Amino acid sequence: MTETTTAGVRPAAPAAVGRALHFRPDIEGLRAVAVVLVVLSHAGVPGVVGGYIGLDVFFVISGFLITSLMLREVRATGGLSLIDFYARRARRLLPTAALVLITTLLASYHWLGFRRGDEIAEDVAWSALFAANFRFVDGGIDHLASQSAVSPVQHFWSLAVLEQFSFVWPTVIVLLIWLGFRWAIGYWLAAAVAASLAYSVWSSDTWSSFSPATRAWELGAGCLLALVATRLDRIPHRVATVMAGVGLSLIVIAALSFDETTPFPGYAAGLPVIATVLVLAGRGDSVLGRRPLLWLGRRSYAFYLWHWPVLIIAEQAYGGPLPAGTRALLVLGSLGLAVMTYAGLENPIRRSAHLRRSHVLTLSLAAWLIVAPLAVVRWKTSHSPAAEPGRSAEYQPRLGAPAHAEP
Repeated sequence: MTETTTAGVRPAAPAAVGRALHFRPDIEGLRAVAVVLVVLSHAGVPGVVGGYIGLDVFFVISGFLITSLMLREVRATGGLSLIDFYARRARRLLPTAALVLITTLLASYHWLGFRRGDEIAEDVAWSALFAANFRFVDGGIDHLASQSAVSPVQHFWSLAVLEQFSFVWPTVIVLLIWLGFRWAIGYWLAAAVAASLAYSVWSSDTWSSFSPATRAWELGAGCLLALVATRLDRIPHRVATVMAGVGLSLIVIAALSFDETTPFPGYAAGLPVIATVLVLAGRGDSVLGRRPLLWLGRRSYAFYLWHWPVLIIAEQAYGGPLPAGTRALLVLGSLGLAVMTYAGLENPIRRSAHLRRSHVLTLSLAAWLIVAPLAVVRWKTSHSPAAEPGRSAEYQPRLGAPAHAEP
């Protein structure tokens, strides 16, 4: 991969490009709210079935932050370095993802048996390549029906959608700048958001839940807000406060009123998306900037990745729905894993001065972090008794009831 900038513009120095946007406590707090809603929904807490809309909140936040960072670089340098962008994404996402995938695979073989482990190994391979959404669309219906259990890495579909978007959107910006259409970025984005929303409303099959085409408009909504972010300071303080309060209230209302029968994404996704835009536009530091929310928001990524495999593997090993107290302990255990992962892996790598200074070192590490889960998959499947003639029927994996809420 080579560094890409607009013609005639000196590439930005890595240190300048790597500087983060001004810290916004409200965004960190909103991340905490989103992950709590998702975890409560997946843990089967009564009344919060619609907590899955926390993912839509994450999508809008991600679109806003990704685009804000890119626009800042474009305004400062006149161009956009793709290698800098992807290096930052790799440092931010890959270490925790690789650790969770490898641990989940080993735990699946240990607790669920080699046959179920072999099935999950395929899911892990697709997830490591950020293509989990395609895996669960192509084979998802038969997979769920035949095995009566969801995959412990099924929640990686959302990370796959995010990274597929992160590959396409920066490339489009670079192309438009190179062609001299920087002024048209907003128009192209608005058209893409409209098309994605229309397709999301029209589509009603399994693909609509996992497709980057039906989810792109949610990320695009955050991108559109980022395009006018410099004007948001003109909003009177009282009006901004009301906007943030209304938005946060609508997020909670959606989480409490939606359930598994709600047609989603489609029209219904408009409520959490618009609500998140209101919160980001109005800011809500007085509510979302509280220390407990900031603390959890920083660890929300690791918490999201850990909670689902912990709950699903435990439920399938148990052989049925888990007692409420057990689910609560598992959620706390997931949070503990997130805390350790953030402190010992995610944060040190993301902030490493050596990695920030060297694109070669960062991208080399990224390659190893992608290959590592694939290597473990290869090792486990090649040594699985199912791969040996005559031994595939020796052990029937113990499968529990299907998870009550898909991620």
